[in-house]
Order: sequence, then structure tokens, then C-alpha cells
Amino acid sequence: MKLERAVQTYLRHVALERGLSDHTVDAYRRDLAVYTAWLGERGIDEVEAVTSATVAEFAAERAAAEPPPAASSLARLQSSVRGLHRFLVREGSVPDDPSGRLRPPRAPQRLPKALSIGQVEQLLDAAGPAPGSADAAGADPAAVRDRALLEMLYATGARVSEIVQLDVDDTAHGDVLRLRGKGSKERMVPVGSYARAAVDAYLTRVRPGWVAKRRATPRLFLGVRGAPLSRQSAWLIIQAAAERAGLTAHVSPHTLRHSFATHLLQGGADVRVVQELLGHASVATTQIYTHVSVDALRDVYATAHPRAR
Repeated sequence: MKLERAVQTYLRHVALERGLSDHTVDAYRRDLAVYTAWLGERGIDEVEAVTSATVAEFAAERAAAEPPPAASSLARLQSSVRGLHRFLVREGSVPDDPSGRLRPPRAPQRLPKALSIGQVEQLLDAAGPAPGSADAAGADPAAVRDRALLEMLYATGARVSEIVQLDVDDTAHGDVLRLRGKGSKERMVPVGSYARAAVDAYLTRVRPGWVAKRRATPRLFLGVRGAPLSRQSAWLIIQAAAERAGLTAHVSPHTLRHSFATHLLQGGADVRVVQELLGHASVATTQIYTHVSVDALRDVYATAHPRAR
């Protein structure tokens, strides 16, 4: 089988049968394009011609590249290669898996960067006025939308891709929100009164005028021309709010997700509850946030206990 055909078949499998997100499928596509280009330079265009030595040489060359790739990027690249070859074996296209001995590098475990509660409030205020405040009446429509967007991200801990894919109907469940996560798995997440008020203000004052500018869409968050808001636009909105708030640390949509989880655990939430809210398949993924909370407990202990020092 030609490598190009094998890759296309595999990408259709992960997109349609496994239901992976467009973002994940695009990452696989980029990684496998690097892999097949490398094989092509060596005259290999058939899957049957790939051997264990070939895969090991590819991995070694990528690890030794200049500048050195991040361990996480190298691990993802190798995971994409293993996924392709394992799929071809399961499908009966080849008898053996040449990537079977490939061991990806262990990515260093980094603690998530979380904002303090005060910093989150600064970020929200910089995005737009709070509903009911003195500045809310004459607020710019985009600022009303931006406030609602950031309130929802922090209130639910959702991934930015989940928030921009929300439909208006997903908010019609009272104080809970229906989110569609990785693999199209749905989960229901509570939404606090601040976020509900911000979304209600956006739905009442802003969205009707924007959606009338073009063909109707069910998506909740829109751009000023009425098109659905993209992940990239959401990222830029958060970056702009962070700059206005004077937050020097790198702030991204995932920063609000990290802050959501950290503040819940610091407030006494059970790690398995946080796991469900975040949509993690394994509690092990969520437990990285417990290290952040332990650091906070250590600081309190050092300050408060008479024999801590």
C-alpha cells in the first residue's frame, strides 16, 4: 500500500470512527506529513518498506534536530507514527508493526500556571463591564460579548474549542451548560450566576443585532459581522484583556481552565468532581492540579503554624 493512501485512510479512521476533534486530526496530519516527507527523501513510498530500523532512525534524527524539539512535540510526533502503524496492522495491511519498539521521551511534568482569584477578577473587568454595573449601559457590544466569553471560560473550566462550539440551545438548561468535549463526549457543567448574567446580557443586547447581519447560525458566540467566533479570535480576546489588565504572565484560554481547577481544589472540591467537570478521561490527568493546591497549603502552614520554621 502506498504511504499517502495509508495516511489518508488512517486520518479518516481517527476523524470518523474514533470521533477525534478537528484540532487533533490536524495535528496528526501535520506530524505524518513530516514522517512521510522524511521517508520520501529515502525513496520509501510503500508501507511494506518501512522497517523497525527505519522508524528508529527517524526518531533519532528528529530528537537530534537543531534547535532541539520540545519533549512534548517529539512525543506527539512519535505517537502519531505509532498510531499509523498500529492501525495498519489491525487492518491487515501489514503483518508487523515497525514502530513497536519506539519509546517516546518522557515529557517533563509542568505545573499549570494558574491566576489568583484577584487576577481573574482583573482579567474579567478588563474584558468588559459586569452586567448591572454603572458602565454596563453604554458598553461597546464587543466588550459585552468578551465579558460573557471570559466569564463562561472561568465558570465552567471548558476548553476554548468547547466554548466556541456552543449553540444557543446549549445554554437553555437553567444553571447547567451542555458541553461537547474530546471525542464528541457530552457533559453537563454547572454555571454560576455571574456567568449566566453576562451571557444573558450578551444574548439580549448584542447577539440579535450581529446574527441579523448574515445567514442565521445557532452558535452562541459570534464575531461583529455575525460569523461564529473562532478559537483564534477567542485567544486574541483573552490576550487583549490580559494586556489591559496589566497581567505580565502569559495568559491563554487554558490559563482560565487551570485557574478554574486550582480554585475549586483550593476551595475543598473533591478531585474526582473536578475530573468530571473538566471532562478528563482519567483522574490521573486531573491530579496534576493537586500539586498546585499542596503548594498553597504549604504556604499557609509555614505562615500559620508556630513551629513550622
